[in-house]
Amino acid sequence: MKLDLLAIAAHPDDVELTCGGTLLKMARIGYKTGILDLTRGEMGTRGTPETRAKEAAAAARFLRVSWRNTLAVPDSDVQPTRPHKLRLAQVIRELRPHTVILPYWEARHPDHYHASTLGYEGCFLAGLKQLAIHGEAHRPFKILYSTSYATVRPTFIVDISAEFQARRKAILAYGSQFRPKTRQKKSKVFLAIDRLEDEMNQLARHYGQMIGVKYGEPFLQKELLAVDNVMNLPVRSI
Repeated sequence: MKLDLLAIAAHPDDVELTCGGTLLKMARIGYKTGILDLTRGEMGTRGTPETRAKEAAAAARFLRVSWRNTLAVPDSDVQPTRPHKLRLAQVIRELRPHTVILPYWEARHPDHYHASTLGYEGCFLAGLKQLAIHGEAHRPFKILYSTSYATVRPTFIVDISAEFQARRKAILAYGSQFRPKTRQKKSKVFLAIDRLEDEMNQLARHYGQMIGVKYGEPFLQKELLAVDNVMNLPVRSI
């Protein structure tokens, strides 16, 4: 399968929380989209890898992605090692995405910032013709970084107002993570994930307001944007 847009992240539910609305928006336009989870999320406090795999499949249906898989890198040990990079490069050659979304390269969780490095270097290696892996060399044209978790000013924001409710359903498909059936009400153990969905919804509202819409998802690209017609630039200045 050839994809137009591939999102790569460390754990199941990372993509849903950071760029799920954008994936759905692109799918609705007609692009083929996909998700590559680097790990199965087996180190998570809640749920099992098997449960999370079922939840990921359900979430993928809400986001209308054409392809989803896992690289099966050990959770809590995502590292840009040579074997992991070669396996990722193989996936890139097979899917041949035009655009790849990666996590921002600075984060609290080591798996997230290592996922960014692993993703970039895997994409780069996939374009080396002499690399001894199967398939024709391919390097994505565009690398975008999801900055929902980051305290940086994004390059641009995607309006996901029409996709917000479906994105929310995709997030809540991870019932083991966000709405567990059995919860210790008197437990003194704090899990940041208990308020993560609310925080991401607040961020979506915040970034939407920055471009004059209801909900948005932020992205950063390292290269400058090219503009042909300054008269067609969106978002009012004053």
